[in-house]
Amino acid sequence: MVRWVHIAAGLVAIVAGFTALFAKTGSPLHLRAGDVFVFAMVTLTGTALYAASFIHPNRGNVVAALVTLYLVTSGFLTVKRDVAAARGWYVALMILGALATARAAWLGMVAVREGGVDHFPAGVFFAFGFVSLSGTLLDWRLLVVRRIEGAQRLVRHLWRMCTGMWIATASLFLGQAKFFPDAMRGSGVLNVPVLVVAGVGLFELVRVLRRKRKARLSAHQAESSKLGLQLRD
Repeated sequence: MVRWVHIAAGLVAIVAGFTALFAKTGSPLHLRAGDVFVFAMVTLTGTALYAASFIHPNRGNVVAALVTLYLVTSGFLTVKRDVAAARGWYVALMILGALATARAAWLGMVAVREGGVDHFPAGVFFAFGFVSLSGTLLDWRLLVVRRIEGAQRLVRHLWRMCTGMWIATASLFLGQAKFFPDAMRGSGVLNVPVLVVAGVGLFELVRVLRRKRKARLSAHQAESSKLGLQLRD
């Protein structure tokens, strides 16, 4: 039963994720698809955690599920609740990120010593640990500042959701490649969805950052012009 729920949630997450990825940001379709994506991803990672812990133990899958769950839920919370209104949730997710980081780092060191852990090389654990550590440190900074708005909010949302989507897409098309026909595996077509998620995610992130930079320059120029007028007066 857990297996079929996991598979169904994964398929829904992929469809909803791609819909949200290509829908206009902030549009009703984007918002609805995003909500479905998050619900499916929570179900997907929850069943993955259960299966990897109790049914088919695999410590690498546990780390992947923890990091993905952390990224998606923290990215979703960013656009749903302000820091002041949901500080407890922000703290809880930061702790989840810290735990995922510690687990990934520990298993990475074990993998270095033993040549791998449950078919996962050390580099994969360290990559997951780096991602979750980056998110956790940014969570700490956010809790200190106590607010996030504008482009910063969108950047936080984008990189977390897109990274979670990328992990899910790579897990399906590359991690489960054996379930696809030989012709698809040999042609390299299974790489396309993974590259698309990475490419679109990076494009949107750069676009938001450029827009943020332009807005900052415009504000600086307006302030300089205002100061110049005051000096002439």
